[in-house]
Amino acid sequence: MSLRGRLLRRLALVLSILLLLGSSFAYWNARRAADTAYDRSLLSSARAIAERLYDEQGELSVEVPYIALDNFAYDITGRLYYQVLDLQGRSVSGYEDLPGPNEDVPMTQDYPALARFYDADYRNTGVRLVSLLQPISGGSSQGMAEIRVAETLEARERMARNLLRQSLINLGVLAASALLMAWLAVTAALRPLQRLRNEVAERRSDDLRPINTTGLQREVRPLVDSINHFTGRLRENFERQRDFIAEASHELRTPLAALKARIELGLRSEQPTDWQQALHEADASTDRTIQLANRLLSMARIERGARAVAEGSAELIEMAPLVQELALAMAPLAHGRAVALALEVDAPFSVWGEPTLLQELLGNLIDNALHHTPKDGQIILRLRAPAVLEVEDSGPGIPQADRDRVFERFYHQSPEGTGLGLSIVGEICRAHRANISLHEGAVSGLLVRVSFPA
Repeated sequence: MSLRGRLLRRLALVLSILLLLGSSFAYWNARRAADTAYDRSLLSSARAIAERLYDEQGELSVEVPYIALDNFAYDITGRLYYQVLDLQGRSVSGYEDLPGPNEDVPMTQDYPALARFYDADYRNTGVRLVSLLQPISGGSSQGMAEIRVAETLEARERMARNLLRQSLINLGVLAASALLMAWLAVTAALRPLQRLRNEVAERRSDDLRPINTTGLQREVRPLVDSINHFTGRLRENFERQRDFIAEASHELRTPLAALKARIELGLRSEQPTDWQQALHEADASTDRTIQLANRLLSMARIERGARAVAEGSAELIEMAPLVQELALAMAPLAHGRAVALALEVDAPFSVWGEPTLLQELLGNLIDNALHHTPKDGQIILRLRAPAVLEVEDSGPGIPQADRDRVFERFYHQSPEGTGLGLSIVGEICRAHRANISLHEGAVSGLLVRVSFPA
């Protein structure tokens, strides 16, 4: 469904409702105008009859003039009835069964006459009547005579329908003109969106430049700004992935080339001792390559976990049991290297995160500490308030100048490392909006502090 079509349909619905309301008011006004016009004619006919009343030997008589009934001669669709009542309410002339007004019908205020207008049914047909009181004085008669004139409603309804039809034609033309003008206005207003659509459609799949917002409406600009922000993040992610792939290819090429060279050197030799040495060196090189590959897989797993955290699938994780479980799992490795591994829980806390990533974070910190802690050294894991995790070792530490670079990918101080351990830790901290910092240990070595959002 297009935006233009939706706007026009809703505008058409609004105009239809207004047209319906306008038609109702138009019919009501037309009927009122017809009643006003025909009521005046009814009263004129009643007055014409009242002027011909006379007293004949004490009895009221009337000569109904043709002009009294001729007011409606131009309209052959309706019928006219009349009745004249004398001072005692007896029928003198006309239709004797013509209905009279109820007592609650008020006198009209629209005309200077003692007249009442009312509706009734006469001969199974709806009629409009006027009851005119005519003073009679002189001779032996003195009082009020009543003249009733009735008219069927066909002429009034036809006049109201004609007025309504004309009003509907005018309103319909007005509504159609409004829709046409609205269509032209919406088309002109959506022209920048059409330009935006063409600009996006003509782009290559790898073109993530920001969209130009010049000429866009104020309501559309926030959407385009959000799209530009999103494409900016996509561009950063693609650049990071491209750099990562290039660096990973370089890092993998070196140990694989060294492994192949050692194997070829052993194959050229005819001494079993050379073969054995080549196999040992190949085994060590293979271990480092496997470790590097595992770290690369960890980086890919971090990307998926960070996406899960960003999409709202994080869990509330108790850090004390998680750290205790991982410390128990790493204890045999620490014991084998003659390193003491301790856990201090000053204040347990919980964090929103992905448990696999948090285990990866802590495992890399402990592994990095074990790698740099000498024999008979110690590693201390701490949980402090408000939501701080610390890993402190008694190793040589990291110089101040290198502390910012250790979180870069493939940066390592010793040739045995992969340069991905602390880089993985940094990525996991960013995914959990945690702050990581490096400090001097209490005695010596390195203190790594990870502060989670409280």
